Formats: sequence, structure tokens, C-alpha cells
Amino acid sequence: MSKTTASDPAPSAAEEQELGDAGSQLSTAPKEDAPHLPALGVIGWARWFWRQLTSMRVALLLLLLLSLGAIPGSLIPQSGSDETKVADFRKAHPTLGDVYDKIGMFHVYSSVWFSAIYILLFVSLIGCIVPRTWQFVGQLRGLPPGAPRRLNRLPAHTTWRTTAEPEQVHRAALTLLKKRRFRTHLTGDAVAAEKGYLRELGNLAFHIALIVMLIAFAWGQLYKSEGNKLVVEGDGFSNTLTQYDDFKSGNLFTSDDLVPFSFNLKKFTGTYERSGPNKGTPRVYKADITYSSGAYGKDETDTVEVNHPLEIGDSKVYLVSHGYAPVVTVRDAKGKVVFDDAVPLLPLDGNVTSSGVVKVLDGYRNAKGEKEQLGFNAFFVPTFGGHASGTMLSQFPALDNPLLALSAYHGDLGADSGIPQSVYQMDRTNMKEFKDSKGKLFKKLLKPGETMELPNGAGSVTFGKDIKEWAGFQVVQQPGSGWALAGALAAIGGLAASLFIQRRRVWVRAVTGADGVTVVEMAGLGRSESAKVPEELGHLAGDLYEQAPGAPDDPADSPDTDQEPGTEPPVPAEGAEK
Repeated sequence: MSKTTASDPAPSAAEEQELGDAGSQLSTAPKEDAPHLPALGVIGWARWFWRQLTSMRVALLLLLLLSLGAIPGSLIPQSGSDETKVADFRKAHPTLGDVYDKIGMFHVYSSVWFSAIYILLFVSLIGCIVPRTWQFVGQLRGLPPGAPRRLNRLPAHTTWRTTAEPEQVHRAALTLLKKRRFRTHLTGDAVAAEKGYLRELGNLAFHIALIVMLIAFAWGQLYKSEGNKLVVEGDGFSNTLTQYDDFKSGNLFTSDDLVPFSFNLKKFTGTYERSGPNKGTPRVYKADITYSSGAYGKDETDTVEVNHPLEIGDSKVYLVSHGYAPVVTVRDAKGKVVFDDAVPLLPLDGNVTSSGVVKVLDGYRNAKGEKEQLGFNAFFVPTFGGHASGTMLSQFPALDNPLLALSAYHGDLGADSGIPQSVYQMDRTNMKEFKDSKGKLFKKLLKPGETMELPNGAGSVTFGKDIKEWAGFQVVQQPGSGWALAGALAAIGGLAASLFIQRRRVWVRAVTGADGVTVVEMAGLGRSESAKVPEELGHLAGDLYEQAPGAPDDPADSPDTDQEPGTEPPVPAEGAEK
């Protein structure tokens, strides 16, 4: 085997150049130029700024800043997702709220500073990837560089003498290396081979995937829409802006972008764990609906469950909440029905203790024949624990023992003032309480089928036996989500390839020695120090040795620094072989 002694002279400048050429273009990373001041003038400063912006260190810094910038968007209420929480925050922290307003903390993802980081990162990645991509394409179209004059200067190296002719060794080396998926060619007296291009391809794929994710994120934020709708059993929904209870969208979204569809809620089914530590936990939670796509679409049936949305075009309909809607019938002083409808109430806890308001806006006349409006605060429990429990809280989410508590008011609800009102709250500014015999607020607990008679013959309220359920749906239109997922998967695959695949080169030289015996040299070089290159070279040398075995008359040892005979299969060592 070959030996390199410590007395080997230092490589000359020409040899250093040869080694540099051998290791060139193992990566598409741009070369670092020596630091220097830019030329004076606008063009010089622009060139310097562009080089800094498209450097990898700046890209990583911008990526870090983008991650840090997203933190307040997760911790601070955002006006785009919950305006009520933003208003509550401003009320609780007026000074801090003014500061947050000025720096855009209540709308982080559309703020100027976040957009600036986002755009700079986008430009940086493109400016970094484009030249590296062209360089990589050039490497794929080119051939591996020729072998250095002294292969024993490379980190992994071995040599032996053989009776096979140099041409025979070259043919065997080409066949072997191609079989191991190396790109090979014969240059001069050596075979040059290279593999591991997937490392650079993975690196480029990772950065391109980041760009795809940035575009998909921006696209989704600009054209997204998200609306919520509460639908009672038997009622329906049409995908128009006026049908939503609340709706928010991206800056470039228009009503024309809404996917045309409609659906009816036929039945909501909810069953719950009856005992054990998970008592009250939903076991079945689904909404049976009939839907149609487009203006004249055919009716179809489907079931919407948690995490199993209904997909219609680019829209997804999620089941997000559930509650009860007691049927309430209100009659005036003459017994005329002025209100008969299911009133959805909002749950307050996990056992669906619910509250809301019953509003009678039109048609009611009191005992004197005067027009008035009625309002009732409603409190509902699906499973009443009984008076002995001492609490008006539901004991279980199912309708085991429903009870409705009503307190009555009359007057002007302010619905005609033109000011928007919540259907779940009552403005009592111009309302008067109905009084009981003790002069207190008139209220009563009702079981299904029971009726509450209002004082002084003002009418009655009946709690119907039919208690309907409602389901809350969220309709989401998020374009670009598929591209974002594809980009994320491609980024993971590209990162894995760049981390676990090594770019390496192998050279096999076979020349006729002074004594007429062929001398074979093999050497390997990787992008970075790794035990894989010497190990792989050892396997390749062993396979090639079987086709070009050592000369039988090789001496066992030789002090020659460039050539070493041997009859055993060569095994290269990491570092300089000794």
C-alpha cells in the first residue's frame, strides 16, 4: 500500500492550484470576496446593498426577524380575527393600546414593518437562488474535473500495482463507477467520477420551497375569507355576505370570489359520555345537511363532523359549535300569537348552560291596546339539577331535564333607532320591568309545555315541548393552502437531502510504471470532512481490485512516496495515508 512520509515536501503553488480545481464546484454557494469598500456613487452603493441582501447570512437574519415578528401576532389580540378582544384590550390598557395602535401590533401581519421584512426576505431568497440555480445547471451540463497530478495529496487515497493493462483498468473503473451511479468520463490517464448532486438539488429545493410558502402565505392572506353562521335545525344558509353573522376577508377579496352554494341543516346529533372521568365529553358530534353547488345545483346529502368539513369548490364548511334553541310562543293581551319561533341561546359552559334574549318587535299590543315591544332575558339549562342543588347550572349537556328561566320587560327595544344590535343582548334603556305581586322583577322557571302569564293580563309566554338544536358553522376560503402544504413538504425533503447526502468525487488513474507493471491510484474528495468518503473509496477499491488484482511479484514494502506495490486489496484511510 502507498505510504506518505512526514518528509514529503510541501505542495507547490501549481499543486495547490490542481487541488483547488479538483475540489471546485462541489457546492453552489457563492464565493466570499475579500472585504472592500464599494465604489463611490449610487451604483457602487446599490451593488454593495444588493450583495448584502442576497447573502445567506442576511436571509437567515430576515427569517429570524420574521419568526420574531410573528410572536406578537400570536400573543396580542388581532383586529382581523377578534375585534371584540381588541376593544377589551384597549379598554383595559388605554396607554398601551395607543402605543400598539401606532406600531401596528393589533394588525401585525398587515403592518408596514412586517410587510417590509416579508418582502425583503422574498427578494433575498430570489437573489440568492437564481445565480446558484444557473451555476448548478452548468455543473450538471459539465463533466467532473480531471484528476490532480498527485492523488496522494487528497484526504482519501490508495494505490497498488497490477498486471492488468491501463486501458483494462479504465474500462473496469468506468463500468464499476457507473454501476454505483457516478457520473464518469475518461480524461487523460484517469477516470473522473462524481455523485451526490441531490445534495445541491435538495438545498435549492429547500430555498425554492420557502419562496413557494411565502407566495402561498401572501396569496392566502390577500384573498382569504372567513365567516361564521349559526343555523337552527330546519333552517338554511346561502353563501352570500348578508347571510353571515360575522365575516372578515383579505384586502383583495371581493364578494364575487365567494363560492356559490347553499345548505340546510336537517338534524344535529350529539351524544355524550355518561359516566367516568370523561363524563359530558361528546362521543358523537355531527350535523346532517342537504347542500347544492351553484345557483341550480342538484341537492346532495352529507354529514359535517369536527375535523371533517364539507368541501365545496375552494370553500370548506367546518362544524365549530353547538347549542339549543327553545321554541317560544308569545301571545298578546287578546291571545293573538305575536311571536312563535326557535330562539338560539349561547352556551356558557361545557354542560351547555345557555343564555340569550327573546325579542318581540312587531305586532304586540298590551292590555290597553297600545303598541309596545317585549323583551325577555332567557336562561336555559338542558339538565336541571333540581331545586335542592341550589344552582341554575346544567349538570349534563344532553336534554335530560330542560328548564327555561325568563324575566320579562316591556317598552322600546331601540330596534328602530338604526343602531345595530346584538340578537343575544337587550338594550334596557327604554324598557320597563314587569312586576310581580311583591313589586319585584317578574320571572319564572318553565318546563317544556308550561306557560307564563304576564302580569295585568299583558299576555303570555309558552315554552314549547319541541326544543331544537343549532350548529355553528365556519365557512373558510383559503386559497394557496395546497401550495403552502406542497412547499412545506418540499422544504422538508430538500433539507433532508442537503443534510444526509454528500457530494463527492473519485479519480482512478492507471499508468504503466518504469518496470512495465501498471500502477493504479484511487483517491476521493468530499465537500466536507466525513468518514463516508474513505469508507466508500475502500469498497470501490476492493471491487476494482478484484478485476485488476495486485501483481504477484509485488514487494511487501517500499519507501517510494508516489507508488506502492501490494498484493492485498487496498484500504484507504481518512486523512493523509501513512
